Amino acid sequence: MEITGLISALIIGAIIGGLGRLAIPGKQHVSLLATILVGIVAALLGTAAATVLGVADTSGIDWIELALQVGLAGAGVSALAGRARTKLHR
Repeated sequence: MEITGLISALIIGAIIGGLGRLAIPGKQHVSLLATILVGIVAALLGTAAATVLGVADTSGIDWIELALQVGLAGAGVSALAGRARTKLHR
């Protein structure tokens, strides 16, 4: 992977992770780094799911793919926030 690909993955991961975090109500106790990592994984899994569903390569913006990515990022951030919450209450 080239440096431009790595920088692009970080930027897209931050955007997807941030959108996923915004989709969840309330305050999440998840670090920025964890949000970016969840966003990167969600972007990859969302793209794979969209490819399997046959909606990844459309003309214009792939809204279904983006919705899958943001939904997966929201689920990931929610899972991490719930895990952090249980650690705080122990």
